[in-house]
Amino acid sequence: MSSNGKLPGQAKATVAQGGSSRFMSQPPPAPAWTGPDSTRAGEVRRVLVIDDNPSIHRDFQKLLCPDSGSAAALDALDAALFGSPPPSSRSTFHVDGACQGQEGLEKVRRMQRSGRPYALMFVDMRMPPGWDGIETIERIWAEHPDIEAVICSAYSDYSWHDVIRRLKRPELRLLSKPFESKDVLDLAWSLTSRWLRRSANVKR
Repeated sequence: MSSNGKLPGQAKATVAQGGSSRFMSQPPPAPAWTGPDSTRAGEVRRVLVIDDNPSIHRDFQKLLCPDSGSAAALDALDAALFGSPPPSSRSTFHVDGACQGQEGLEKVRRMQRSGRPYALMFVDMRMPPGWDGIETIERIWAEHPDIEAVICSAYSDYSWHDVIRRLKRPELRLLSKPFESKDVLDLAWSLTSRWLRRSANVKR
């Protein structure tokens, strides 16, 4: 990861309205993030990346699961972006990958049965020859509707209005490719935090 927070060889992404995504209409702006959530410090935030490009899996792994040598750099990035250091007992991410939608659904089922459900999935829009991102999310949500989701795309065969109408989730987020590390961190922390808060309320 470079000093400006971008993944190697990648340009700025758009997760807010008015960016460079080729969707016919843009999604609403992502909610503001104020830094890592400390409500349940030490919690493992399970993330599933469904994408047919192996380099995308490596990018997510490097960003969300840095080794000990780069953890300090990630902490420094957090502090620079949000003005305060992360909590000392910060939550950690566990990232799994699937190359096709069908494989992703099977992993969701397996983790659900094991009592270690995913909080969030990043799903590519195009994954030939299998399901596209919309069908993948649709099928996973039909069985496990509580998982948060982000669509990752450089283009789309759908307008954003069509995506929302089909999936019935106006809060669905878009991460445009190529993406910037800050955008991935923003979405990963904010959406897994929302999932953790919702899960805590269900258990009460």
